[in-house]
Amino acid sequence: MVFPFNSVEDFKIELTDEHELFRKAVREFVDSKVMPRWQEIERTNRIPEDILNEMKEQGFFGVGFPEEYGGQGGGQLMSAILMEEIARAVPSLAVTIGVNHLFAIPILLFGTEDQKKKYVTPVASGDAQGAHANTEPTGGSDVAGIQTRARKENDHYIITGRKVFISGAADADYLVVSARTNPPREDKRWWGISVFIVEKDYPGLKIGQQFKVMGMRGEQPYEVILDEVKVPAENLVGPENEGFKVIVTTYDHTRIGIAAQAVGIAQAAFEKALNYALQRETFGQPLIQHQLITGKIADMYMKLEAARLLTYWAATLADKGRREFIIAASLAKAFATEAAEWIARQAIQIHGGYGVDTETGVERYLRDAIITTIYEGTNEIQRLTIVRMLVRQVFGLKI
Repeated sequence: MVFPFNSVEDFKIELTDEHELFRKAVREFVDSKVMPRWQEIERTNRIPEDILNEMKEQGFFGVGFPEEYGGQGGGQLMSAILMEEIARAVPSLAVTIGVNHLFAIPILLFGTEDQKKKYVTPVASGDAQGAHANTEPTGGSDVAGIQTRARKENDHYIITGRKVFISGAADADYLVVSARTNPPREDKRWWGISVFIVEKDYPGLKIGQQFKVMGMRGEQPYEVILDEVKVPAENLVGPENEGFKVIVTTYDHTRIGIAAQAVGIAQAAFEKALNYALQRETFGQPLIQHQLITGKIADMYMKLEAARLLTYWAATLADKGRREFIIAASLAKAFATEAAEWIARQAIQIHGGYGVDTETGVERYLRDAIITTIYEGTNEIQRLTIVRMLVRQVFGLKI
């Protein structure tokens, strides 16, 4: 036994030639179509429509989605590779893909067959976009604390509330929305939350302000206002009052994508630092020959590869349907995002003054890396999840 897992066999990462061929195809697309336009995206705070259209033609929006619902298949590992390669160039473009997963995964796991066909299929094909509206002004990590309300009236629910920091909301055709259908029980604070599919054109749904966050330019989040929005009862996802499980199970899966985004950011920052250290001369010798710089680059590379291995491992466990993937996903998310932040910071230091010049494209990776440590469960929440799952898995106890 390899505590807390059962065997060394549990640590396999199962990559194939198909994964590498896919990576090369994505890398070629990103290097030719996306990387040359990062400055435009930073300046306009928008992803160009032609890039999204070309991604649709490549089938990138369907990676990780079942083929029977318009997807390309491939599972979590293929999705992680896609997210990593795209985030290496423009992390916010990986967010555009990620929000579609946030929308579709709860429907794929808990929705009806009709919901999957009606809503997942157009999102997987790239004909529509989804978003996930859970976070509120009172908090996001505390899912049980949401205050948006939904009351049942005949064959509809009426939803009223306010959501904040919702990525992709402005361009979304559909949103998954959490709301309280009943007060919590004394012994089950999480009980009483339900999840709904809300279409963009439903009366009362409004997209409010865009939040000017420090990073992820091109896909910065919005406020979503629900003012007596009338939603058909058939748009309820999963059992009424048990939507908490729908939301947290979704995050168990999607945080692997955040880890992959962080690996892409770390890869890009590492590459820039290494290339600069080889080209820049100080005190009559290349920068890389200075012992302090050599140590930084070695540490950067160690953290990068460890982050990648954790991320691929979590994705492999998820694709196998192993329950242990939850703890692995939290390990990967926390470690990879913090590694990306640290690596990006070192890349700036190695570049010196050029590192903080927005024209060189180095400092943006630090801004984006910090965002990854926060969304889809802060890293403090990941640590809590790790310990809770560890104790439950080994001792069968809840803490």
